[in-house]
Amino acid sequence: MPGFSFATGNAKKLAALPLYALGAAASVLVPRADDQWVFGCGSGIGEGSLALFRYARQTDAGLRLTWLARDDRDLATATALGIPAVLKSSRRGLWLALRARVAVVTHGFGDVNRYGLRGAVIVQLWHGIPLKLIQLDSAATTRISVPLLSAQVRGLLRRFYRGGYRAIALMPAASELAASRLRTAFALPADRVVVTGDPRDDVLSSGDPRERAQTARAALAAALEVELGDSRVLLYAPTWRDGEADPAVPTEAEWLRIDAWLRENDAVLIVRPHPNGVGDYAAGIAGSSRIHLLSSSRQSDLTPILSAMHLLITDYSSVAFDYSLTGGPILFIAPDEERYTGSRGLYEPYREFSGGREVRTWTGILDQLTLYDTNAQWAVSVRAHSAALEARHFAFRDGRNTERVYFELTRRLKALQ
Repeated sequence: MPGFSFATGNAKKLAALPLYALGAAASVLVPRADDQWVFGCGSGIGEGSLALFRYARQTDAGLRLTWLARDDRDLATATALGIPAVLKSSRRGLWLALRARVAVVTHGFGDVNRYGLRGAVIVQLWHGIPLKLIQLDSAATTRISVPLLSAQVRGLLRRFYRGGYRAIALMPAASELAASRLRTAFALPADRVVVTGDPRDDVLSSGDPRERAQTARAALAAALEVELGDSRVLLYAPTWRDGEADPAVPTEAEWLRIDAWLRENDAVLIVRPHPNGVGDYAAGIAGSSRIHLLSSSRQSDLTPILSAMHLLITDYSSVAFDYSLTGGPILFIAPDEERYTGSRGLYEPYREFSGGREVRTWTGILDQLTLYDTNAQWAVSVRAHSAALEARHFAFRDGRNTERVYFELTRRLKALQ
């Protein structure tokens, strides 16, 4: 099943331009209520939006907080968590967006109701530290599937995006390095992108590390509906490739080798495709009781269970930054490094991100897993790279990012009164 791509998303945005205009007109007529906030998240009930929702509800009982859900499944999840929610695409969802003083998103304005946001204070809790070029920094953002009109339409889309981003009032960042990338990507002035730490990462820094790992392991087992026992847990989490398939999907022979290694080392492999990614992992999962698929429908937010993982395997995904907060080892597989980095572009050299240890095949990954277990010096260097990623990309590790974001937001709201 094809995943989301910029080309299809942009086509939908162009078709919806009349709705944007109608929403803007409605925003002029409908007054906003200072005590009403709406929240959304492009991947489901979770990420920084959920952290900020919970903190705001705990801190100010006078606020009316509503989650604008993507679908009925999100509505059910919100209900189970005791979160007031309505469908973002419903009339009620549009009305709440029009009335809200504050709108909190993690991916884009479509996380809530994009047509009712003119005049709202928008908090953009971006879903990760950028490695690959994003938004206005990337030519992929304005990709369109109409070649004859490409140049003209892409120019229009760029102005459309830039104009929309001007509505963002606050964008928290994990570090000054991340902030510098977000400022250029969204064409925002320095004072709107603030180094507070990312609320989504508080779950990786709060409390006792051993208790975090136990809680995360229990949540993972529940999501998979399996018994993990004492097995070591490895996570494979590839990035999104704008609708293209994951080139690192193991071959039949590699699946067999992976299964053999997992059995010999009492380990399990969790395959977590990107929610919009494309890749067929069915053969490996069907052929081994130690390989499990963790889809976004089972676990929409990956961050809370990262502490359950003993090791991460990825390519260009920003999950590596988040996982570095656990101190765990990271291995990198990049069979398409030249093509991917050349077409998409990165904010830093790939070898700086990977530590120069990336491999192209699963055979290479299995060799590195064995090396990690048998060569103490090499294992130390792998963990040192994780520590270096954490030091470069996180200004705070105290579990209080959400608190800082909330107080920065309320400070700005008071200044607007």
